[in-house]
Amino acid sequence: MLKSEYPDPADIAFLNPAARTGIVYDPVFLKHSRSDHPERAERFVAVLGRLKETGLNEAVRRISSRPASEEELLLNHTGSHVRRVRSASGEGEGFLDPDTYVNSFSYDAARIAAGSLIDLTLAVVRGDLENGFALVRPPGHHAMSDYAKGFCLFNHVALAARAARKAGVDRIAIVDFDAHHGNGTQAAFEDDPRVLFMSTHQHSLFPGTGAAAETGKSGTVVNIPLPAGAGDGCFRALFGEVILPLLVRFAPEMILVSAGYDGHRADPLAGLGLTCSGQAWISETLVRSARQICGGRIVFTLEGGYHPAALSAGVANSLRALLGRDDFEDPIGGAPRSEPDISALIAEVKRMQRL
Repeated sequence: MLKSEYPDPADIAFLNPAARTGIVYDPVFLKHSRSDHPERAERFVAVLGRLKETGLNEAVRRISSRPASEEELLLNHTGSHVRRVRSASGEGEGFLDPDTYVNSFSYDAARIAAGSLIDLTLAVVRGDLENGFALVRPPGHHAMSDYAKGFCLFNHVALAARAARKAGVDRIAIVDFDAHHGNGTQAAFEDDPRVLFMSTHQHSLFPGTGAAAETGKSGTVVNIPLPAGAGDGCFRALFGEVILPLLVRFAPEMILVSAGYDGHRADPLAGLGLTCSGQAWISETLVRSARQICGGRIVFTLEGGYHPAALSAGVANSLRALLGRDDFEDPIGGAPRSEPDISALIAEVKRMQRL
């Protein structure tokens, strides 16, 4: 249920109609919630509050949210899966698998998350916006074509990529920096040579997929399974030696980002070692790369992140990067930590990708 202490959407207005950075949000995302679950509305409360505190809500242009049509959902999902989610949500509170809950708002929230990301993506494709951030939930990158998984009902980023392809975008790169492997997105595109999927995630963490050897039929799947403790230094190395060279080589016309902030060292559901500053660097690097490679066309969509302060700072910093600002924040801080040696992993991935 939507609680009275949640932000009134009227108080979180996104007020700059002339901005070239778009954002999409809907209050229904606060209603898909379960108090005993890590993926609950309080994640959103923290983010919305931080955007208002920093004034970032006044620097971006809000586009209208809307539900994906059934035809759009079928771009990536089976009809039986769509009906299953709709039916389960219609019955009220329950679970589709041991981790993935629904309530009476979940079907609408997931449809609106998907439709909103599609519209934000197409606005960037048309040139109405330069870039954007889809502030949506539930997350989507674990959702498979025919079943829900890992808190995810529909795979928003896969649907957005397919919609962009229908709109004429020939080559799309999807970068997933969530701490958990984007198995649903990989499954959607592992045989598609026109979509480059790259995932940086913690090795052996849920869902247990994403080995470096998983490269897809056309070699356009790139998995970098990181050891626990991998932090800012590791990410700078792997971006410099793997992610950025592959983006340049693939030359996408657009970049979509599954932005999961659970790689932060304080996140309770993972064991990576990123700081807010490190995550800001990732966002800034991706935005800069988009400007160099594909005319700045890049869209972020929210995935995981379960530490409220780290999540809210992460989203705020990603918006700053999209706006071309560098006044990044790190409210958590912390002393530098030793990091594992990932040189052998990087060498293995480079060998597989012929870099």
